[in-house]
Amino acid sequence: MRVLPALLLLAATAGAAAAQTEDQLRSYFEGRSVMVRIEMPGSDDGVDVYPGTSQPVDFPRHASRLKRFGTAVHRGDELLITKVKVKKDLIEFQLGGGGYGTFGDDASPDVSVPSAPKTEREKNLEKDVKHQSDPARLRAMREELDALRKDREREDAHNQADAAEASQIKQANIRQRRLEGGSRFNLRYKPVVPGTALTPESVMQALADYVDFSPMAGGQVAQGGNPLQGAQGGVVPVGSTDDLKKGMLADVVDNMLGRPESISQRKEGTLSVSTSIYHTRDRKVSAEFVEGVLIRFTISSP
Repeated sequence: MRVLPALLLLAATAGAAAAQTEDQLRSYFEGRSVMVRIEMPGSDDGVDVYPGTSQPVDFPRHASRLKRFGTAVHRGDELLITKVKVKKDLIEFQLGGGGYGTFGDDASPDVSVPSAPKTEREKNLEKDVKHQSDPARLRAMREELDALRKDREREDAHNQADAAEASQIKQANIRQRRLEGGSRFNLRYKPVVPGTALTPESVMQALADYVDFSPMAGGQVAQGGNPLQGAQGGVVPVGSTDDLKKGMLADVVDNMLGRPESISQRKEGTLSVSTSIYHTRDRKVSAEFVEGVLIRFTISSP
């Protein structure tokens, strides 16, 4: 009877350990920059890597994703590590936002419109025509009914044309967002992620052929520390407006530019976009974030 409580305690302990390990990886990597050594697709599918196997990357599949989703990250690009997430059988290593298609991203180009409904007049005529016996009146009712149906068909055709145009615009917008949304590496293991893989050194070793981690050294204060924290725990400014890059986290931008003067929210389709306005001594910066990740910005004179 004591077996079940023991198993529950063991599962809870394992879950807590996994969460703690994920926190350690996030603390070590997130907010730092790396340079990629291969092209990466504009999708949250990213690049699958199978550490310890004879062929860690299935390059034909990789090429297919590049062709389907476009190249969001090019060889030699330097990107921010925006999220590290540990799951049962994989470690997600997200760069510049993690790739378009994450929660909240509308990846469907389809725009549908309902058919134009029948008017009450058309419905009534369809009923009355069945009971009309006068030939002249019947002919007039049928002509009116035919005219109403043609009006509805024209409205449908017009709506479908508008929907097709909107779909093309949406498709172009999604294609552009894919190119701006970063990408990710998926370190995949079978059947589960081993404990030996849950260290910064193991993650860097698994990605060594595809990621150059040397840019991290400039921001690293201490082993396992946060690159934005100084020796006394104070925040170290990352740089000037010249250092702004798409994919940065909102708190990193705040550390660079200071507290925003104003923050506004709006909807773009299903996306929630926030716009922060910053003022430095000689510049005004308008920065747009999706899920706390910088997607675009403009710099102007104050």
